[in-house]
Amino acid sequence: MNFAENKKARYSYETLESFEGGIVLTGQETKAVREGGANLLGSYLGFEKGALWLRHASIRPYSKAGKLKDYQPDHDRKILMHKQELERLFGKIQQKGLTLVPFSLYPHGRQIKLSFGLCRGKTTHDKRASLRQRDIERDMRFDM
Repeated sequence: MNFAENKKARYSYETLESFEGGIVLTGQETKAVREGGANLLGSYLGFEKGALWLRHASIRPYSKAGKLKDYQPDHDRKILMHKQELERLFGKIQQKGLTLVPFSLYPHGRQIKLSFGLCRGKTTHDKRASLRQRDIERDMRFDM
């Protein structure tokens, strides 16, 4: 079960490696995510001062919470990973054309984890080829 999914990411990017990390949320944000109030469309991951941050992911305010004055739904959120993994990722995204793209938010016990990948953008030709391959696989499943 996923709380939020970035469906366009799998279509627009070729995934080279997949990772997961914890995400730092407030209590109200955690409840809102569990309620289905998160949106990963247009979000990305970036490094700042040796830490990994999720940027432009929108989490609406919790419906049962009171009015919050200074709440910003799309503020940056820190991603928690081991230091060695962060250093390895930082080295890999220095290569031209590689980026970190979030795929989904999902539960792991009482925590919420972020699934993301080291990706390379697809060209229009690659996107058409992947659609064609998916159609062929679907037809083979129905023919059996």
